[in-house]
Amino acid sequence: METLVEWGIIIALGLGTFATRLSFLALFAKAEPPGWMRRALQYVPPAVLAAIIAPLLFAQRAGALPAPEMERVIAALLAFAVAYRTRSTLLTVVAGMAALWGLQALME
Repeated sequence: METLVEWGIIIALGLGTFATRLSFLALFAKAEPPGWMRRALQYVPPAVLAAIIAPLLFAQRAGALPAPEMERVIAALLAFAVAYRTRSTLLTVVAGMAALWGLQALME
């Protein structure tokens, strides 16, 4: 019985996700979204990227003062510069990760 419940939950969540995405696409299939919405949506990728990166950059150990690792700070600054210059989310992620991995390899 547990397996049936688990599959039911998975299917329900899948249908819910599909329905929310379909509703948004169906709503604007033939109409252009309003200008305020287009302007607001252009900030979604940087906001999501910042929400993912900030906790990793400033993560602290239990009971310790916030002291980010220097290679993470340098990689984040480089990624910020790439993002500012290119406005490309993909290039920002690639440059930031390459810088982080390279700096971690150098500082080992």
